[in-house]
Amino acid sequence: MKRPLIMLILMGSTAFAQSPKTITLEDIFQKKTFETKTVSGLRSLKDGKTYISIETNPETKLGYVAKSRYSDGKTVGAIYTEKDLLYKGKKLPLSTNFNEEETKVLIAADTEPIYRRSSKANHYVFDLTTKKITEVSAEGKQLFATLSPDGNKVAFVRENNIFIKDLLTLQEIQITGDGAPNKIINGGADWVYEEEFAFAKAFFWSPDSKKIAYYKFDETNVPVYSMTMYEKLYPTEYKYKYPKAGERNSLVTIHCYNLDNQKTTPIDIGSEQDQYIPRVKWTQNANTLCILRMNRHQNQLDYLFSDINTGKSNTVLTEKNKYYINVNDDLAFLKNGKQFMLTSEQDGFNHLYLYDINGKPIRQITMGDWEITKVYGVDEETGTVYYQSTEKSPLQRDVYSIKLTGKDKKQLSMSPGTNNATFSADFSYYILNHSSSDTPAYITLNEKSGKLVRVLEDNEQAKQTAKAFGIQGSEFFQFQTTSGVTLNGYLVKPANFNGNKKYPVLMYVYGGPGSQNVADSWSGSRNLWFHYLAQKGYIVACVDNRGTGFRGEEFQKSTYLNLGKLETEDQIEGAKWLAKQPFVDPARIGIWGWSYGGYMASLCITKGADVFKLAIAVAPVTTWRYYDSIYTERYLRTPQENPEGYDDNSPINYADRLKGKFLLIHGTGDDNVHFQNSVMFSEALIQANKAFEQAYYPNKNHGIHGGNTSLHLYNKMTDFITTNL
Repeated sequence: MKRPLIMLILMGSTAFAQSPKTITLEDIFQKKTFETKTVSGLRSLKDGKTYISIETNPETKLGYVAKSRYSDGKTVGAIYTEKDLLYKGKKLPLSTNFNEEETKVLIAADTEPIYRRSSKANHYVFDLTTKKITEVSAEGKQLFATLSPDGNKVAFVRENNIFIKDLLTLQEIQITGDGAPNKIINGGADWVYEEEFAFAKAFFWSPDSKKIAYYKFDETNVPVYSMTMYEKLYPTEYKYKYPKAGERNSLVTIHCYNLDNQKTTPIDIGSEQDQYIPRVKWTQNANTLCILRMNRHQNQLDYLFSDINTGKSNTVLTEKNKYYINVNDDLAFLKNGKQFMLTSEQDGFNHLYLYDINGKPIRQITMGDWEITKVYGVDEETGTVYYQSTEKSPLQRDVYSIKLTGKDKKQLSMSPGTNNATFSADFSYYILNHSSSDTPAYITLNEKSGKLVRVLEDNEQAKQTAKAFGIQGSEFFQFQTTSGVTLNGYLVKPANFNGNKKYPVLMYVYGGPGSQNVADSWSGSRNLWFHYLAQKGYIVACVDNRGTGFRGEEFQKSTYLNLGKLETEDQIEGAKWLAKQPFVDPARIGIWGWSYGGYMASLCITKGADVFKLAIAVAPVTTWRYYDSIYTERYLRTPQENPEGYDDNSPINYADRLKGKFLLIHGTGDDNVHFQNSVMFSEALIQANKAFEQAYYPNKNHGIHGGNTSLHLYNKMTDFITTNL
């Protein structure tokens, strides 16, 4: 059954037999008082009936990688132990990063993070048969080390070049030689691709382990961004290539290296240079590469099939959109070599489509006014696709199966809330993770039919802890704006809520394109902070404005070419609607957000100055002119084409409207939303002679964390709220 939204008329006070315990910020950010357990690291072996996991022997206290059966959870043996991983006096960490043939395991040690998805480390290969350890390279740490499918070689990137270590001959081969910092990157993504197209490793082994397809980024003409780092006696400058909206992007080309003849073939991706290559994927044919090519406006996506021996490419499918196209990883080439499957919004909602290998449509597999949110894979033996969707409600996620014919759809998750699955290699079993706003993760093992095998984690202790501290589920609501749009929201209310009192309200917003905050799921430390504020007598509210996701293309893309306008209108209307509720003090409504949410909070306290008493903006974009090309132009096109779209809703241009209390927070080492955004907004507020507060966190990136940073940050925000709201 569809779980109904809980409407405000049903909301009442919750009675407790005794007063709940008092939440502290130390409970949330240091003591892990509310920590929930998860089931991670269970990696299916290719037989689909067994899995591997890292365990500890309770008697010897030694770690080991165990092989266990899905059917009963019994360990059938230790594949290897900590004792096997002593290399030249150094103890290496356990790993389950096996090659496809499950003959070797890749181990990363001494890992150093770089950006959001990239890191470098010293890598080692452990042969599961001979128990021999091979160091991948002694010439420096490696990025993106990856075993070939057959396990005989490792490819990696060092100093912007690609290398191959032959594990049989122990020879290290360098396959590119032009890599140079801030100029040429081979086999790795540049900053903006890593951040906005969500991948960092940019090379790919062929299925037969004989070829490597790779990206080459020429970022020579991309403008440099410089950040000051303050930890040394004399501050240093960190410089990297960051294309802001309308500026030059990297020149991207695709190449394929053949290990048999040591030749590199450039792949034809067309004559246009100012374009994107958001994905590259091998087909089932080891001589055919699929390349996704997108124009700079990101409203046309071409599927190219490329012959890696000649470099020639053929466009087999083209998708166009009047707004923009969201890139994903749902493309799957079936093992029959004759078909491929993908998801697309071409009917207004994200659904599954099946094509023949020449790009001819076979059928739309799923349809309806709901969205596919994740594709788990295809069991080709039974012709069954497994996926997650919003069919019951945009606020919920359920797991389904359906035949490639579009028939025999079955719902596999039965508990309302948010459900996610991890399937075994042959889809015989899946681990189901269920939660809701009032239920922490409840994790079970199920047969593919949905039948329960056993409970893996019930988080009963976390449930009891939450109950003891008065933490209860969010109360969901809907309201209609003056323009006739229905918006979803939730409230976090004090455990001792009294409907006859008038409470101050703090609204939380993100609001960016395709995002979602209002969802029936168990949340983390940020949500716990909301309950902490509720204990102090505040109601926390959240509204998903137009532009957010999972309600169809028209709702999400309504903000196209004019980011900030409709979103701000909706948040202001949300505040006005809340102000009319009998338990809300209309003179005490505030708003806060982080990143895009910081942008929204800044707009709300300026354009909505008469509605909001207070705002906190953390790491905000304050003008889209300062943000990166791929993200910003997807929604606004370039500033040269659409200057009004950039300036009409820049908080910098509304600084003179500020009336309420405002706190501006940023990390000085933010490589994503640059500190420049807050510096220039501060300057605009100063020149408008507006009083405000600001806090900066030295050398901290966009997440503003590390050590006591989170505790300090939330103490700062709490004090600002309790003093001014």
